[in-house]
Amino acid sequence: MSNVFTNSEVLVPHRNARLTLFGRRLIIERAQAGWKQAHIAAAMGVSRQCVQRWLARYRAEGERGLRDRSSRPHRMPTRTPAALEHAVIEIRNHDRVGRDEIAAQLGLSPRTVSRILVRHGLPHLARLDPITGAVIRASKTTTLRYERDRPGELVHMDVKKLGRIPDGGGWRLNGRADSRSQTQKRQPNGYDYVHSLVDDHSRLAYSEVLDDEKGPTCAAFLERAIRYFADHGIARIERLLTDNAWAYRYSLRDTCAAHHIDQKFIRPHCPWQNGKVERLNRTLQTEWAYRQPFTSNSARTAALAPWLEHYNTERRHSALGGHPPISRLQLTS
Repeated sequence: MSNVFTNSEVLVPHRNARLTLFGRRLIIERAQAGWKQAHIAAAMGVSRQCVQRWLARYRAEGERGLRDRSSRPHRMPTRTPAALEHAVIEIRNHDRVGRDEIAAQLGLSPRTVSRILVRHGLPHLARLDPITGAVIRASKTTTLRYERDRPGELVHMDVKKLGRIPDGGGWRLNGRADSRSQTQKRQPNGYDYVHSLVDDHSRLAYSEVLDDEKGPTCAAFLERAIRYFADHGIARIERLLTDNAWAYRYSLRDTCAAHHIDQKFIRPHCPWQNGKVERLNRTLQTEWAYRQPFTSNSARTAALAPWLEHYNTERRHSALGGHPPISRLQLTS
């Protein structure tokens, strides 16, 4: 037996390789035993060119020449310049925006931006704290996606509860050890209730900050949301999907009946069935409520309407091919 088998390390061959490391060593052994290259090729079931290649590698590099090599090219003339990749990383780290927004700012393809982000090991936005940019969530992938065929065919409705901000700012602005007195810290600030309605097809969204989530409040919000949708090209809502909260199950009946809306409910304890509005809730938190520290609760509330206008008319939505929700609607004059 030739000494080429003295190396005991285990190497995993390339998944598409015709020969394993053992087969390549066998070619060298048979050549050293005096076999002709044509006979080796016939016995191994490969071409004579393949035999020649492994023999040449072994003569040039020895045992190391029999290992798998990366198929990555030595030069990539079309690769994005390093300065442009650096600009992508800078925008992502500073603004924490998605690939479509970065691509539009730099004149790149969104897929190119995705490859750059992956190449540099940057985590998905959903895993980051919206203010600090620190990784705070584990990644989760949804395997089942759906989308209705036309605007208004299905809308999702939900409420997100947010803690009110005390005058002078909360802990996000002043830190945990802020200068307020212990009496001020013990005083409850209460909660804001962010009611939202989002269209399944276009992702058009409407949100309001209200004082509670009681039945009459939800019904009045739905009336205003219907008018908002009508003003933006969704003349009729066919179906409304909500969770099983009492305010939704019993207080929206009259509103839905008056507008000929078929009311649907998700299965209990299955919030992912109302996933599009749940995702909007998370976007509201990361890009509006917690994107910057506010000095008062009224300042945060006032910032919602401008952000909502940006979301519907300018913000690029990855599920819409990098276009804003308004791109899927036909506005009426």
